[in-house]
Amino acid sequence: MRVSDPPGAGDGTSRRTARTRVRRNPGRASHALEDIHAVLDAGLLCHVGYQLDQGPVVTPTAYWREGNRVYWHGSAASQMLKHQSMRMPVCLTVSHFDGLVMARSAFHHSVNYRSVMIFGTSEPVSDAQEKLRQLALFMERIAPGRWDQVRQPTTRELRLTSLMSLPLDEAVLKSRSGPPVDDVADYELDVWAGVLPVTTRAGRPVDDPALAAGVAPPRGLRSLKTN
Repeated sequence: MRVSDPPGAGDGTSRRTARTRVRRNPGRASHALEDIHAVLDAGLLCHVGYQLDQGPVVTPTAYWREGNRVYWHGSAASQMLKHQSMRMPVCLTVSHFDGLVMARSAFHHSVNYRSVMIFGTSEPVSDAQEKLRQLALFMERIAPGRWDQVRQPTTRELRLTSLMSLPLDEAVLKSRSGPPVDDVADYELDVWAGVLPVTTRAGRPVDDPALAAGVAPPRGLRSLKTN
C-alpha cells in the first residue's frame, strides 16, 4: 500500500518525493531527494521489476540519473524493453551492500546497506537528439571525456537502441549503518560482535587483446568508483 503527499511536502528544508509507506523499520527510510540522489549516483547497476502475462520478471541493467529521472537502455529487440516501452508500471531498485553486521545472537545478525525503490510508469525516449544526449551522459558517468574519444552512434545504431526513463516522483530510500543491536543480556556473552565492511572497487584496466600498441586506458576509467 502506498500513501502519497505532493512533492515538496515535509519539513520545508528539502524537496521530497511522494510518500511510499515503509512498514518495516520506518525510521530507516528517507524521502528526501538529495538522499535518494546520493544512493543512485553511487551505483551503476539496477534491477527493474515488471509484470508479464506469464508472471513477474526482474531484470538487471545499467542505469544513470539526470535531475529527478533515472534512465536505462538496451537493444530495441529486447523483450524487456519492448514491454517497458508500452508505458507499464515498474519498480526500479538500486542497492549497495555495505557490511555484514555480526551480533552476539543469531537473531540479531544483519547487514548494513543503502537501497532505493522507485515506483512509476516506464517512459520511452523516442527523440533521436535526446536519446543521443542521454547516451553521452551515461558514457560520461562511466568515464569522463570518453564520449569525445569514441566513434559516435550511427543513425541505425540509435534506431536499434531503446532508451527508457522513470521519474523519481515516488521513491524511497532505506538504509542501515552502524554496529549490531543486541538484547541487553547478550552483551555479557563472550562472543565477538561488530561489522565486516564490504566495498565495491574497480580493478586495474585489462587491455583488449586486439588493442593497437601504445594506446593507454583513459584517466577517468582509472578513477571509476561505485558504492
